Amino acid sequence: MFYWIYDLSNWSLALLCTVVFVGFTWTGLLATRSTVRKWMRPQPETNDLVSYFMSAYGVFYGLTLGLIAVGTYQNYTDVDSTINKEAAALGVLYRDVSFLPQGTREELQDILRDYCRHVIDKSWPVQREGKLDPGEITWLNAFQKKLGDFEPKTRGQEALLADTFRQFDDYDDIRQIRLSDVTTGLPAPLWWVVIVGALVNIVLTWLFSVDQLRVHLLLTGLLSLLVALLIFLIAAMDNPFRGQFSVSPDAFVIIRDTLMILTTRS
Repeated sequence: MFYWIYDLSNWSLALLCTVVFVGFTWTGLLATRSTVRKWMRPQPETNDLVSYFMSAYGVFYGLTLGLIAVGTYQNYTDVDSTINKEAAALGVLYRDVSFLPQGTREELQDILRDYCRHVIDKSWPVQREGKLDPGEITWLNAFQKKLGDFEPKTRGQEALLADTFRQFDDYDDIRQIRLSDVTTGLPAPLWWVVIVGALVNIVLTWLFSVDQLRVHLLLTGLLSLLVALLIFLIAAMDNPFRGQFSVSPDAFVIIRDTLMILTTRS
């Protein structure tokens, strides 16, 4: 679709939306003003009729646009929360293997440390393009195999091994949610509702009979500016992994810097 917009900065995207909608509004107003005034014959009841119709339309469209914006923001926060949970689960897994015997412990921690670096340096740039990184599974398979090769010698080690496998499964479940969120976004029909609804809203402003052109331009420009900013907000948050306003790997960076690196130094 229009994924190229996520290559722009937030300011550039907001400016683009503003220029497109305000420019379309003013161009259409100037092109249709004389025709509309002749067609509708300016009368006192003309503005009342258009105003009543636009008020009813504005309620439905405004409510729809507001719900979509809230839903998009909620989806963004849910994805960010999932990433925080995934990073926390990785930290717990790293601590679990630290209680295993020497040798096995260092090898498993090295795998998790390299995996964490891979997620930050390799997976995230790929996810920003809306793609999945197949390299992650290599580290996880290596970890699972190494953990499966470990033979516990005491009941305590058996319990620790079972708990570690359970924590690994929990982490992989959360990771799968993150992978499914990479391609999440509003379906195309909803975007058509947003765009077509905005255009209808703009066209209605052309039907008002305003004697002073500059006043008409000001009022229609302000309304289209508000619509443009709302659509910018929805577009910026629609794909949580894309664009400047996107979820970051900071949660993994914190685990790497505060747990994994410090453990290595100690």
